[in-house]
Amino acid sequence: MDIIEAINKYINFISIEKGLAKNTINSYINDLNAFFTYFDNIKDTDQLTSDDLEEYILNLSTKGMATSSIVRIISSIRGFCVFLISEDINPNLKLHLIIPKKEKHLPNFLTYEEIEALFSAPDLSIKNEFRDRAMLELMYSCGLRVSELVNLKIKQINLNQKIIKVFGKGSKERITPIGDYAMDYLLKYLGDIRNKSKYKSSPYVFLNKNGSPLSRQYFFMLIKKYALKAGISKNVSPHILRHSFATHLLENGADLIMVQKLLGHTNIETTQIYTQVTTQRILSAYDKYSNRK
Repeated sequence: MDIIEAINKYINFISIEKGLAKNTINSYINDLNAFFTYFDNIKDTDQLTSDDLEEYILNLSTKGMATSSIVRIISSIRGFCVFLISEDINPNLKLHLIIPKKEKHLPNFLTYEEIEALFSAPDLSIKNEFRDRAMLELMYSCGLRVSELVNLKIKQINLNQKIIKVFGKGSKERITPIGDYAMDYLLKYLGDIRNKSKYKSSPYVFLNKNGSPLSRQYFFMLIKKYALKAGISKNVSPHILRHSFATHLLENGADLIMVQKLLGHTNIETTQIYTQVTTQRILSAYDKYSNRK
C-alpha cells in the first residue's frame, strides 16, 4: 500500500476508532511525516523494515535529542507499525525496538525567601491582585495543581474544618488542609471581594472580571508577571508552587506517605523524587560548610 494512503488510514483509525485528541493526532502526523521525509525512498508499506526504525532512532540520539522526545517519537512510529501489522497491510513487519527510559529531572522549586518575594508582589489594594495573592497562598498551602485551583468550587471548601476536597487526575478525590496564611487571605477574598460582587452566585471560587473562572493560561501569565516583579530569575510556572510545597514539607520532616497523599500521587515513586531534591540541598550545604576556611 502507498505510504500516504496508509498514513491516512491510520489517522482515520486513531481519530474515529480510538478517539484521540486533536493535538495528539497532530503530533503523530508530524512524527510520521518527519520519519518518511528522512526515508524519502520508502514509497510503499512493504518497503518498511524494523532496521529503518532502529536507524532513525539512532539518528535522533546522535543529534542529542532529549530522551523524552525520542520516547514520544518511538510511540508514534510504533503505533503506526502495529496498525500496519494488525490490518495485514504489512504483516511481515517485525518490531523489536528498545525504548529508552525517560530521564528523571529533579523538579524546580522556590526557596522560602523566593516564596515570600513572589507572594508579596501582588498589590493588595487592587481587588484582582488580592484575589491573585489568595490563589498563590492556597496553591502553595495545599499543593494544588493549577487545574485544581482554577476549577475549585465553593462546595469543595469546608471553612470550619479548614480543608478542601480536591478532585485530581482521573477524578480521584483527596482531602487537603488549608494553612493559616492561606486561610486568612481566602476568607478576606471571599468576604470582602467575591461575595460582594454581582457574580457571587457562581459556583467557582476564583473569578475574573466577567464572573468566569480563570483559565490555566491566564494564571500562568499572572505568576510569570509576579515572578518578574519579585526579581526571581528562575523559570517560574504554576507547578513550581506544588514542587515547593512538597520539597518544603519533606525538608521539615514530613512523612513521605503523607506527602504522597497530599499531592494525590498514585505511585510513591513519583513522590520520592522530592527526597532527591532535599538530599541534594543538604549535601550542597555540607559542601559549603566543609570548604569554609
